[in-house]
Amino acid sequence: MAKFTIAVHGGSGTIRKENMTAELEAAYLQGMNDALQAGYSILEKGGEAPEAVLAAVISLENNILFNAGRGSVFTKTGTHEMDASIMDGRNLAAGAVAAVSNVRNPVELAYSVMKSSEHVFLCGAGAEEFARQNGIAFEPDEYFFSEFRYSQWQAIKDSDETALDHNIIPEVKEKKFGTVGAVVCDADGNLAAATSTGGMTNKQFGRIGDSPIIGIGTYANNRTCAISCTGHGEPFIRAVAAYDVSCLVEYKGLSLEEAMNKVVMEKLKKLDGEGGMIGVDTKGNAAMIFNSEGMYRGMWTSEGRREAVIYRCVIETRMTRIRQN
Repeated sequence: MAKFTIAVHGGSGTIRKENMTAELEAAYLQGMNDALQAGYSILEKGGEAPEAVLAAVISLENNILFNAGRGSVFTKTGTHEMDASIMDGRNLAAGAVAAVSNVRNPVELAYSVMKSSEHVFLCGAGAEEFARQNGIAFEPDEYFFSEFRYSQWQAIKDSDETALDHNIIPEVKEKKFGTVGAVVCDADGNLAAATSTGGMTNKQFGRIGDSPIIGIGTYANNRTCAISCTGHGEPFIRAVAAYDVSCLVEYKGLSLEEAMNKVVMEKLKKLDGEGGMIGVDTKGNAAMIFNSEGMYRGMWTSEGRREAVIYRCVIETRMTRIRQN
């Protein structure tokens, strides 16, 4: 059996250890490890890449700590609008949804678009009707309520400002780009990627970021790599971030890590694009690159490497490395 790998992320930004309690840090790490376990358990049984990324992202969407699914932030009108996408590297099949409300797991809806429709991208009320016709679970508004998210929204709801999933307390100055995602190389060398987000606190006008856009926040191609992005969506859109990594691998012959570094540390920085991405290639190599102060991230390979990491400096990072049994 060839090497297989899963990597996940739970957002990036100004994430500092001094602003994190031990309990909250442990909870974030547990959330990432739960997502890794959800995807890895499928891979070790010979499961396929799309199903593994789907399971990992569903796990993150179900965790109220992350700005996706249950933990999604509030819009200007006090509602939740969620976006998600998924892509299969074997045949470039993809599914995406944007501005959906009350859908328990938007990534599951994106998967259904990919598998059960002739379309790629559905939005709003139409996407929700498609969800009902395909048996996707809905939840009441109360399911998506978080006191922390509500307090964030209350702090700015009377202004025209938006906030990128951060603690809106001036003295803390923490900024976190709230997105979750997963990338996988399965035992057959097939790739897949998925990304999900609750968007921006107090967002208006039906704003949509990079997460649900194929080639921007999510991309997978068996010829190159699988990528899931997290960051300030507008620069990522302008940079065509995920697809640019694939192009650098395919046309320039760069390694996965070289290509990701070029996009994240050079191209995005020129556009003031803060954030990062996770990626895998067909050999099971993984990279987790970011230009912010931190990124919730983790990986698990069939060779026995497992880690969950938060901060930029490895010395200061609480990390878990567990050998495969």
